[in-house]
Amino acid sequence: MTWNWTLPDWPEFRYDATLIEGLEQQFLLSSGEILGAVRHIGASDQDQLRIDLLSDEAMKTSAIEGEVLDRQSVQSSLRRHFGLTADNITAKPREQGVAEMMVDVYSTYATPLTHEALFRWHGMLLSHDRRLDRVGAYRQHEDAMQIVSGRVDRPVVHFQAPPSAQVAAEMERFVHWFNNTGPDGAGGMTPLTRAALGHLYFESIHPFEDGNGRLGRALAEKSLAQNIGQPSLIALAFTIEKTRKAYYDQLERAQKTLDVTPWVVWFSETVLAAQQVTLDRVRFFIAKARFYDRHRAQLNDRQAKVVERMFREGPEGFSGGLSADKYLSITGTSRATATRDLQQLVEQGAMTRTGELRYTRYWLKLDG
Repeated sequence: MTWNWTLPDWPEFRYDATLIEGLEQQFLLSSGEILGAVRHIGASDQDQLRIDLLSDEAMKTSAIEGEVLDRQSVQSSLRRHFGLTADNITAKPREQGVAEMMVDVYSTYATPLTHEALFRWHGMLLSHDRRLDRVGAYRQHEDAMQIVSGRVDRPVVHFQAPPSAQVAAEMERFVHWFNNTGPDGAGGMTPLTRAALGHLYFESIHPFEDGNGRLGRALAEKSLAQNIGQPSLIALAFTIEKTRKAYYDQLERAQKTLDVTPWVVWFSETVLAAQQVTLDRVRFFIAKARFYDRHRAQLNDRQAKVVERMFREGPEGFSGGLSADKYLSITGTSRATATRDLQQLVEQGAMTRTGELRYTRYWLKLDG
């Protein structure tokens, strides 16, 4: 099998820039739209938006690799790292590590990429993993670094990375490429193209024993942030996780050639979809502020507790809506009081009601 790094022109990727021009323009327009929308959110909600988006990214970049994290633990760790009021939840090592990495990527977006930064992120991400021989350093093992699936006796090799002996030189060239193609570099690239090629380039070297996917997506976030000139809150991993199979299929195909137009187009479209996720989240926070402007004074303590709990679920809200039983569970009140509270919320225009009898469900009434 021929891999991209074995080809004579490696790493000179080829792509049709004319097919990406419109996507690049849309990226810049959407970036401006997100920035404009965020300005309509209060400071505390901006903090919560940042925590929500970064925790989603931490959760989903791990989920892509089949790792399930505890959301509360991730958010608690993020709040502490940002110097915000934190709860008493003790962050688990895995969650604390990925949260620490996300904060570092976010906070140091503008600095040039270095080997030391990559080692630092790898250490944050995997210092808890006792299976690895090297944490915070490039791999050195003699065995082939392969991406495989299938049965142990009949493995399917999806990709084989360069031998460990080549990694140091490959990464020296990659770090130079990353910095040179940035907005301040001599070979500056447009945002989507640079992020797409950078992610593919890094994944093709696969320089660490583990964690390459998570670090590669973090690099794409850093790349995009540098090009828009501020920390990125683009829900990239969140969006990739929803199309995980397509992501791996596209990556596998791109790692067999240097003609990578399909990959750049796919990745660019995914970033645009991720921007819309972020924009929807920002609009949700704006709608939340307007909701409280209209209804805060009308809510009793029980209603306020339930509304706050529903907002905590995010734009999707409770799966299947709020039932009377959920209201009872949250407030601990009587069924008669719950019925009266819910009816009041509907009459005030704070909620809408769907269904009948035991299928009755309640939804926050949010205006865009």
